[in-house]
Amino acid sequence: MYMNVVKLGRMRYQEALKIQEKLLDMRLNNYCEDTLLLVEHPHVITLGKRGKVENILLPVDELKRTGTEICEVNRGGDVTYHGPGQIVGYPIMDLKNHGRDVRRFIHNIEEIFIMLLDKEYGITAGRISEHTGVWVGQEKITAIGFAIKHWVTMHGFAFNVNTDLDCFKWIVPCGITDKGVTSIQKLLNKQQDYENAVNLVIRYFSKVFGISPVLNEIKTILGKEGN
Repeated sequence: MYMNVVKLGRMRYQEALKIQEKLLDMRLNNYCEDTLLLVEHPHVITLGKRGKVENILLPVDELKRTGTEICEVNRGGDVTYHGPGQIVGYPIMDLKNHGRDVRRFIHNIEEIFIMLLDKEYGITAGRISEHTGVWVGQEKITAIGFAIKHWVTMHGFAFNVNTDLDCFKWIVPCGITDKGVTSIQKLLNKQQDYENAVNLVIRYFSKVFGISPVLNEIKTILGKEGN
């Protein structure tokens, strides 16, 4: 089994969301294979279906001055920040081919980063039973939130590599008040090779899900619709 992998580079959240929505429709109609989008967003705050506006702490005018967008989305979870130095991944996957088990799918997403951090960076990470995501102690290093339609996934994960953690002070991350956030840069006290981290995510994603990654261009995949 193989999976398309697309490196979108730096892209505004709304533009990437339109690509996700297009791929979701294509995957539902079997016009394309499973696809993993990897992207780095400019400053953006997203509000999930259970999101509370009061968990955005910085006034809208101040957020606008920083160039930060606010977007309401249909994923699970509360408030999340995305920004430079963070690897955001959007797997558009048909879970009918992966066991039809949403809990197992989320567990596998978490496992990608637990394994990667341990084997590549010597960082011990794990799970907290009451909260989705990957944690180093009481600090989240990977946020996870999905929407699933007829077994096909969209939205995904946000992995803090060189993320400016001060930006998380603008929100109550995921609505959790008694936990923190962290990054590889903070834990190792050194800025990391971002592109290398992207390639590691591809490698461990492929390993955990037992798929072969095929690097592709988004225009090539979108051009398949109706063919």
